Amino acid sequence: MVVPHHPAGARLARHRLADDLADVVPPALLADLIAVLAELVGNSVRHARPLPGGVVRVAWRLRPSANGPRIQLRVTDGGAATGPRIRTAGLDAADGRGLHIVAGLATRWGVERDGMGQRVWAEFDPTPRLVAAN
Repeated sequence: MVVPHHPAGARLARHRLADDLADVVPPALLADLIAVLAELVGNSVRHARPLPGGVVRVAWRLRPSANGPRIQLRVTDGGAATGPRIRTAGLDAADGRGLHIVAGLATRWGVERDGMGQRVWAEFDPTPRLVAAN
């Protein structure tokens, strides 16, 4: 799907992802997917150039596996002078934690670049999640 290179683009992408996957993945995983997609689109809008037409391309793919679907999220934009990287944010910093969230929720993530821009992706493997007891 294509969304505007604008903060509203993240909202549109979140809603579409939720509509498409609500009956496919468990609610806790869907919440993680929505959080990661919001971070990736938000980072694209904040730090990268848009694709031609002032847009960002957002996609997700499910691949079946014995334990459930393996899911990949992708956000493609026009790129930036520097690529996405995890930063150290101080306690009082207003930003700088987004890719920590992505790395903490996704199984793996990365960046691919070509002559047209960049794609940031995050993958989720269908492994059981450990829940901390209180």
